[in-house]
Amino acid sequence: MIPGTGTLVNAVTVLVGAGLGVALGHRLPERTRDLVTDGLGLVTLLIAGTSAMEVLSPDLAALVGTAAPMLIVLGSVLLGGIVGSLLRLEQRVEQLGGWVQARLTRGEAGEARRRFVEGFVVSSLVFCTGPLTILGSLNDGLGNGADQLYLKAALDGFAAIAFAASFGWGVAASVLTVVVLQGALTLVGVGVGGVLPEAHLAAVTAVGGVLLVGVALRLLRVREVAVADLLPAVLVAPVLVQVVAWMQ
Repeated sequence: MIPGTGTLVNAVTVLVGAGLGVALGHRLPERTRDLVTDGLGLVTLLIAGTSAMEVLSPDLAALVGTAAPMLIVLGSVLLGGIVGSLLRLEQRVEQLGGWVQARLTRGEAGEARRRFVEGFVVSSLVFCTGPLTILGSLNDGLGNGADQLYLKAALDGFAAIAFAASFGWGVAASVLTVVVLQGALTLVGVGVGGVLPEAHLAAVTAVGGVLLVGVALRLLRVREVAVADLLPAVLVAPVLVQVVAWMQ
C-alpha cells in the first residue's frame, strides 16, 4: 500500500459527505439542522469521553506511576494552551477559514461568512484532533496499512454530511486541513520508522479526548472554547510522559 492512500480516501469522503450535506441541508428547516448539529455534538462528547479514559491506561501507569497520568494531561493542556494562545492559533485558523471563504465563494459577508468560517474551524478540529488522526497517519507512513484511516474516513464522511447540512461549504474546505496535517504525520511515520510507545500514545489519546470535549461544547453552543489554541497540548503530552518517566 502506497503511504498517503488513507489520507487521500479520507479527503474524498469528506468532500462527498460535504456535498451530500449541502444538498440535503437546503431541504431541511433550520430547527432540524440545529438538531443535527446538537446530535453530532453529543456523539462527539461520547467519543471524547472514550478517548479521555486512556488516562487510566495500564501502560501509562506502569511507566509514570498511578498518580502522574492525570497531572500529565493537566500539564499538557495548560502548557499547550499557553503556547497556542501566544501563537494565536485559533485566530490564525479562523483567518485561514476566512481566506478560503473569500476565494471559494463570491465574497458573501455577514451570516454566510460566519457560517462558512465556523464550519471550517469546527470540522477541521473534529476531523484532526482524534486519536485515529495521529496513530492512523503514522501507521500509514510506516507501511503498516491504512485500515485505521479508512475507519476514520467513514466516520468523517458521515460527520461531514451532518456538519455541511448546518454549516455549508466551509466543511468541504476543511479537507485542506485534513490533507496537510495527516500528510505531515504520514511523512513523519515514513521518516521515524516506529510509532510512539503505548504509554506515550495513551497520553496523546487522553489529551485529544479533552480537546474533543471543547469541540463538543462548541457544537452544543455551550461555550466557544478556543480549541485550536489547545492543539499544542497533543505535542506536549508525550514529552511530559518521558520527563516524568526519567524522574521515576
